[in-house]
Amino acid sequence: MLSTPPALIAVIGPVEPTLFAAWVRHYRWLGIEQFLITFHFPEHVSNAKRNELHHTSCELGVIPTGTSTGPWHEHTNTQLRDALRQAAGPGWHLVADADEFQQYPAPLPQVIAQAEKTGHRVVGGLMLDRVAAGGHLTGWEPERGLDLTYPLGGHLTHRLLHGDPRKIVLARHDVTVASGNHRAPAHRPDADRLCAVHHFKWRLGVLNDLRRRVEHFSSGAWQEQSSAVRDEASRLLAHAGQRGGVINISDPRFAFRRVSLDHMPLSWPGEARGIFTSWRPHAHPGQD
Repeated sequence: MLSTPPALIAVIGPVEPTLFAAWVRHYRWLGIEQFLITFHFPEHVSNAKRNELHHTSCELGVIPTGTSTGPWHEHTNTQLRDALRQAAGPGWHLVADADEFQQYPAPLPQVIAQAEKTGHRVVGGLMLDRVAAGGHLTGWEPERGLDLTYPLGGHLTHRLLHGDPRKIVLARHDVTVASGNHRAPAHRPDADRLCAVHHFKWRLGVLNDLRRRVEHFSSGAWQEQSSAVRDEASRLLAHAGQRGGVINISDPRFAFRRVSLDHMPLSWPGEARGIFTSWRPHAHPGQD
């Protein structure tokens, strides 16, 4: 019998304080009580931005375990995340990035109880990319809320960027989770019970972030384990560059439609299962 909610594990970069506040509220609504977070700020982030996020975190009652600064090497997130998991101790860990709002088909205690009943030591999720109604990379508008600011959900990550849309969202403390929380070696989630990971990455400022990522990984200032992350960023930059900075929401490949954090799409179980089980790494990198 589950006695305590899972600990939330997250490495937080320089996101908007309002988005971070919405993220904390979302996971508290899911039942999370213990937040183990570390802030990591690359060199370009101002002291004012860092202080603002720290102030917001403390106001929310979320005291960061630590703060680090410097290059965002590809291994940085994994190392910081694993240190947080070590500190969290035994039990289930929920892992999420600051732009990921997880949506479950049942309350968390039931999700975890079902996983334990069926012998699964991880629970999987699939990214559902959220964008503004016209595909513009707009600013986050707290007064309107996430669902009104970014009402469309679709499959941009793997169908345009050729990135891995699969996520490990919950894992037992002794299960190793790969970089980016995409896999747990030797552990397969139940593909019939996948969480929807609403991915609010495509906001104002993301193009500058992606350009910086390409530049730093290409120059070696940030260390990469493969060219995959840089290639994904380049594909989005090329796509948006050809369209005046707008994502093509009418492309049927992406299957954009109106979705909500309040209700899972009716088609989600079959849709997510089909993508999760058939996804393979892109064999021939290139730009779309």
